[in-house]
Amino acid sequence: MTEVLRITGLAKSFGALKATDDVSLTLNAGEIHALIGPNGAGKSTLIGQIAGWIVPDAGTITLEGADITGLSVAARAKAGLGRTFQVSTLAMDRTARQNVRIAAQARAGSSFRFWGQVAQDQGLRDAVDQVLGDVQMLDQADTPIAELSHGARRRVEVACALALEPKLLLLDEPMAGLGQDGTQEMTALLARLKSRIPILLVEHDMDAVFALAGRISVLVNGAVIASGPPDVIRTDPAVRTAYLGED
Repeated sequence: MTEVLRITGLAKSFGALKATDDVSLTLNAGEIHALIGPNGAGKSTLIGQIAGWIVPDAGTITLEGADITGLSVAARAKAGLGRTFQVSTLAMDRTARQNVRIAAQARAGSSFRFWGQVAQDQGLRDAVDQVLGDVQMLDQADTPIAELSHGARRRVEVACALALEPKLLLLDEPMAGLGQDGTQEMTALLARLKSRIPILLVEHDMDAVFALAGRISVLVNGAVIASGPPDVIRTDPAVRTAYLGED
């Protein structure tokens, strides 16, 4: 299986606190690798290091074999790292289509000073409609983000990430705040996407994690205490004690 992302010996301390402690994991083409752990386990710090807005004290991050450890957030996005956030970063006063168009325009390197001309670019319009269709948002493409449900906004965020044509997706709690229907829709969406783009999934919803992930890594106190397929993680004594519980 082709390796897309490799994290090796990643470490970050804040004073005496080891937020990430010698973390290593990989993400392969065609898979969802889930990262789980209790609050305070170091997930946010690890995400920050992968995304580029936290500088690690040690370790390396490679994307398709290229070392991106020293790259900026923007340079990592250009190299192919796509991501979504726990808190929405969408432009609430613009439509779903306009938000995705901004992402596609950024990917193309177009100047925002020529918004009118860009809006008429048929190739760009087709690309935007393609990703909106991928996330089943074409029927609400011209609805302002502020008027969309939370679940629909989450799907638009994924569409914006896809519009950047990334080599992988880093999804930070995409199920957060979703009800049962929204969670089911997002789970189905990610299941469809994984065959075309690998996903590193950080998530608290265990039903979604076990339904989607081919591999799961468990982070506790900044360190990976277990990593493997779902059936192995379910029965790992250390995981059950530290995170999943004994019930």
